[in-house]
Amino acid sequence: MDNIAPANIVLAERDGCLERQPDDPAQPNPERPFLKLTSAAFSFFVAGLNDGSLGALLPYVLRTWDLSMNLVVVIYAATFLGWFVAALTNFSLRHYLGLGAMLALGAVLQTVAHALRSWMPPFALYTVTYFLVSLGQAFNDTHANDFVSSVKSAHRWLGVIHAMYMAGCLVGPLVATAIATTDPRWYLFYVVPSGLGVINLTLIVIAFRDKMTVRIRRHLVDQSGQSSVGRDALLEMKNTLRLPAVWIMSLYFFFFLGAAVTAGGWVAEYLVNVRHGRLSEMGYIPTGLYGGAFLGRLLLAEPTHRLGERRMIVFYAVLCVCLQLVFWLVPNIIIEAVAISLLGFFSGPFFATGISVASKLFPADVKSSGIACVFVLGQIGGSIFPILTGVIATRAGVQVLQPMLVALFCAAGGSWLLLPKRPESLLEISAT
Repeated sequence: MDNIAPANIVLAERDGCLERQPDDPAQPNPERPFLKLTSAAFSFFVAGLNDGSLGALLPYVLRTWDLSMNLVVVIYAATFLGWFVAALTNFSLRHYLGLGAMLALGAVLQTVAHALRSWMPPFALYTVTYFLVSLGQAFNDTHANDFVSSVKSAHRWLGVIHAMYMAGCLVGPLVATAIATTDPRWYLFYVVPSGLGVINLTLIVIAFRDKMTVRIRRHLVDQSGQSSVGRDALLEMKNTLRLPAVWIMSLYFFFFLGAAVTAGGWVAEYLVNVRHGRLSEMGYIPTGLYGGAFLGRLLLAEPTHRLGERRMIVFYAVLCVCLQLVFWLVPNIIIEAVAISLLGFFSGPFFATGISVASKLFPADVKSSGIACVFVLGQIGGSIFPILTGVIATRAGVQVLQPMLVALFCAAGGSWLLLPKRPESLLEISAT
C-alpha cells in the first residue's frame, strides 16, 4: 500500500524499493519539454562559465599564490579526480536517484564550490573546489545530455545546449578579465557563477520536479549477500563497458576534450610567455576560441546532420589540424587570434555530433548509461592533457602546447574513423 509522506509526496513500492512520486498519480505532471530543454541549456552555460574562465584567470592564480606551473597542475589533477569519482559512482547513484535528483545534486555541488572560491580561500581549498565543480558537472551535464539526446530532433537541441556551454566559455574570460584588471581581488569573479548556480538549481527543481525521485532500497539481498541495487548497477556497467563502440567513442571525446580544454586553459599563458603579449590583453584571446565554437555549434549543426555526420567530422578534424599548424608556425598574435577563432568554429560540432551518433549507435537498453560513460570518460581527457601540458611545460616551456594540440586533434579524428558503421547489439556480442 502507498503511504503519504511529508510534503505531499507518495512513497510507492516498486521492485522492492520505495520511490518518491507526485501525490496524485491520476493527474500526471506535464512533461514541460521546453522548460526542461531550457534548464539543460542553462546548466551547460554555467559549466562553460566555469571552464572558460580558468584560462583567463590562470596568470593571476600563478602570481597570487606565487606558484610554479608544477603546482598549478594540481588544479587539473583535482578536476580529473572529480570526473574519475563520477565515473565510479554514476552507475550506482542512477539506481537510487531519478533524473531530476541527479541534476539537482550536480547543481548543488557546483554552487557550493563557487561560493567557497569567492573569498580567496587558501590554495589547498581552492584546489578542492575544482574537484567539487567537476563532480557536479559530471552529474548535472551528463544527465542533461542523456535527456536531450532522447527528444525529437535531438541533433538540433544538442547543438543548442552545447552552444550554450560555449556561450558560457565566451562570457567567462570576458567577465573574469574585466574584474581582474580593475580590481586586485580577482577572485570576486566567482560571485557571478555562484549566483548563476542558484538560478540553475532553481530551474532544475521547477522543470524536473516530476523526475525528483529517490528510491529507498529495502533489505533485498541475494544468496551471496549482495544487494539488488548493487547487482543491477554492476550488470548495467558490464553490459555498457563490453561494447567496443563505447570505448571508441570515449577515446574520441577523450582526445577532443583534451585538445579543447588544453587550448582554452593554456593559450593565454602561451601568448604571454612565448609571443610576449601583454597580460591584460591576452586574457581576451580565449574568447575567440569560445566565440568561434559557439557559432560553430549553432550554425554547423544542421549542415553537419544533412551532409553526413561521419564524413563532416573527419573534414572538420583536418581543418582543425591545419589551423593549429598556422597558430603554431606563424608568430603573429593577430593571425593567431584569427586562427584560434576559426579553430573554435570548425571544432564546434564535434561534441554534439558525437553524442548524436552515440545515441543511435548504442543499444536502447544501455543507451543512457553508455552516453553517461562516454561523457565522463571523455571529460577525464579534458583533465589529463592540461596536466601533462603543465608538467612538460615546467621543463621544456609552455611552447609544448602547440605540438600537443596538433597530436590531440589528429588522435580525435583517427578515433572517429574507427567507429562501427551500424548499431551494436548486446546479443551479437554475447554470441561471439
